Amino acid sequence: MATHVFQIGLRTRFRGITVREGVVFSGDAGWGEFSPFLDYAGEEIVPWLQAAREAADLGFPAPVRDRIPVNCTVPAVGPQQAHRIVVESGCSTAKVKVAEKDQALADDLARVEAVRDALGPDGRVRIDANGGWPLDEAADNLRQLGRFDLEYAEQPVMDTEDLARLRRDLARRGIDVPIAADESIRRSGDPERVKRLEAADVAVLKVQPLGGVRRCLQLAEDLGMPVVVSSALETSIGIRMGLALAAALPELPHACGLNTLRLFQDDVVTDSLVAVDGHLPVPDVAVDPVRMAACSAPTDRVEAWALRMAEATR
Repeated sequence: MATHVFQIGLRTRFRGITVREGVVFSGDAGWGEFSPFLDYAGEEIVPWLQAAREAADLGFPAPVRDRIPVNCTVPAVGPQQAHRIVVESGCSTAKVKVAEKDQALADDLARVEAVRDALGPDGRVRIDANGGWPLDEAADNLRQLGRFDLEYAEQPVMDTEDLARLRRDLARRGIDVPIAADESIRRSGDPERVKRLEAADVAVLKVQPLGGVRRCLQLAEDLGMPVVVSSALETSIGIRMGLALAAALPELPHACGLNTLRLFQDDVVTDSLVAVDGHLPVPDVAVDPVRMAACSAPTDRVEAWALRMAEATR
């Protein structure tokens, strides 16, 4: 088994980080990626390794489509840069980060307005708060942002029970913003609680945190709601794992959040999986030894990731 620890800079701060690290390794079926964020530990990183092993050792289920619609991702940047990101992406759907620490709602409004302008009236705008709003502010924030005709709001509050309360409050107040669950599915330890509490309209599924493509397919069936497949901020090897899920789902009503390679300064494969005209193919990926070497992590990080893999082994 070939194993490589990578360290790749990001073009802009995203999810509070400027460098992405992880491990890629090969098996009988191809390559897998293990890259839990550094704030994940213990049992929470076990499914990330299970997903990587599935990709490397078993491969993927048969696809029902070979081309996946994707959104562009707009970090918590200023409105001019947000506008430029959308125009240059070629995508007709944009996911906009909001609720960034040290920013105000006014920053979110300006950013989302710029994205709506870039997409025009027919484009789709979705926002992602990563659970960053308190419950007592979320409904009013969504009322104000809702004037930009949001496709949905992803994880506006962190707690699943609060997500359900917010969804009911929005309905009572006539605020037409659907709710998507992300952290409530991948970090709660009980993803089906979202369904039981009627906490969301859309399920965001990420292959690594949920233990692999096959587990995600089963979870999608159990949840019984529309699915958006999203990236965990991965190299093209991890993106290929997400594409395998998107390609195998019986229905795919929304663009997927798999076009995140634009956030990376480099990659480990020959042809990076970057969308053209708002779509990604479902190809095989070939590791590039030169790019792989250029992305090699220093010795101390290699040792740290060896410990993380050992911790995740069950």
